[in-house]
Amino acid sequence: MRKLIRATLWLLLLSGLSGCGYNTLQTADEQIKSSWAEVLNQYQRRADLVPNLVNVVKGYAAHEKEVLTRVTEARAKVGSMQATPELINDPEAFARFQAAQGELQSALSRLLVVAENYPNLKADAGFRDLQAQLEGTENRITVARNRYIQAVEQYNVTVRRFPGNLTAMLFGYKVKPQFTVENEREMATPPVVDFGTTPAPQAN
Repeated sequence: MRKLIRATLWLLLLSGLSGCGYNTLQTADEQIKSSWAEVLNQYQRRADLVPNLVNVVKGYAAHEKEVLTRVTEARAKVGSMQATPELINDPEAFARFQAAQGELQSALSRLLVVAENYPNLKADAGFRDLQAQLEGTENRITVARNRYIQAVEQYNVTVRRFPGNLTAMLFGYKVKPQFTVENEREMATPPVVDFGTTPAPQAN
């Protein structure tokens, strides 16, 4: 008889949790983890392109030391940070990581602008291939970050809204950090990649 009562109580508890958003929280949390893993994957893809890109540019524009150093240091800063799944549970660490990624993106943008001044570099097959890979990676980063934004938005609404907020408090689910306005502006303006197709200005 006691076993039957216990089983009934467990069923009531489980059904109550389901009605209070527990299953929704679990699903949303897993979606965030999956989305964040893809963001990290694409960030890593970009970081992996940097050494080859810097070396190619150095071969044609070795005296552009400031720009080359900035890219190298920005990549090193990104690489020194622990990009673990738990990062999305620490708003301060998340902000530092995103700031470092923003610095790398800015440095790469500057590097591509400098490259425009070297026709031989722009004509180099290796450089053009790296440009194409970088452009594709930036697009993938934008897609991955948008998916993360959507996943976090759905999760955070569940955590804040009644009665899901009670379940969230009970099981320790907290609001996840989101990209800032500056991050979203960066997403809308990826590095410009020019493959030399822009017509040269006509001489007067």
